[in-house]
Amino acid sequence: MDKPKLKIGITLGDYNGIGPEVIIKTLADTRILSFCTPIIYGSGNLINKTRKLLHIENFSFQQIRQMAEYDHKRINVLNCWEEEHELNLGTPTPQSGKAALQSIQTASADLKAGLIDGIVTAPIDKDNIQSEEFKFPGHTEYFTSYFEAPESLMFLVSGNLRVATATGHLPVKEVAPKLTTELLLQKLTILLQSLQNDFGIQKPRVAVLGLNPHAGENGLLGTEEQEIIMPAIRILKEKGHLLFGPFPADGFFGTRQYQQVDATLAMYHDQGLIPFKTLAFENGVNYTAGLPIVRTSPDHGTAYNIAGANKAQESSFREALFLAIDIIRKRQPYKH
Repeated sequence: MDKPKLKIGITLGDYNGIGPEVIIKTLADTRILSFCTPIIYGSGNLINKTRKLLHIENFSFQQIRQMAEYDHKRINVLNCWEEEHELNLGTPTPQSGKAALQSIQTASADLKAGLIDGIVTAPIDKDNIQSEEFKFPGHTEYFTSYFEAPESLMFLVSGNLRVATATGHLPVKEVAPKLTTELLLQKLTILLQSLQNDFGIQKPRVAVLGLNPHAGENGLLGTEEQEIIMPAIRILKEKGHLLFGPFPADGFFGTRQYQQVDATLAMYHDQGLIPFKTLAFENGVNYTAGLPIVRTSPDHGTAYNIAGANKAQESSFREALFLAIDIIRKRQPYKH
């Protein structure tokens, strides 16, 4: 007997960016429908406007007002608002920020209610979406709060290249004070569990990067490695986990040591994301590990500079959709 098709919610992001374009280009390949039933949370009117602007002919969908109306054989657009919105491609507007939030809120509520199986989020403008209802640095923190997870992990994935970050969207000056052995133990535990449950790696090997140049050079260039990072590694090694490091970040990526492990934990956002995007920008996926639900996104932003120019590559969004499907399937044996 065939497995039931998964219902994957897709949030629109800021519709004045490239979100609608990469969604349409991804789903225009009708073979996607054999893997999942896509539910776009947004507006059929906006999807149509974007489709016409991009001259994409082979794209059809049905509009619904609630999940009870969905058709498992078609692309569904769940209308999250009634009023008509105008595209202002390349420039965020208060209306596009509010719509991005409505899309996320509606999809999140349906996911919490079990009406969909996972979410793929198109890029938001982190500043434009801010409101009384959304006071988060980004999607990761919003979903962590909404699904009441004690902690989560920003986890970038492209094939066997997997890079997580101990701290997320933080000013650089706040990174060192934020790092503690306890925080690293939390993040590394989530990472190890995710590699086992979400990626099917039974005995994962994890590399940990240092915070300072040359991983502190034995305390000469900083003491965080000796006082914070190494104790966390030691505690988990004593529990039988395969942890290595701390490594100097430049040499670690420069000599391709990342190829010898299943995942790498960076200490802060750019330390992990610069090498990751350099190596895998076209196909990288941002996955929020540690949540009771599955949420992925492409590893790029709104790209206002090319919005509406038909230049956006959908490869990262497509990979995000497939990774969400893979992780949901891998998690199913662990559900009670």
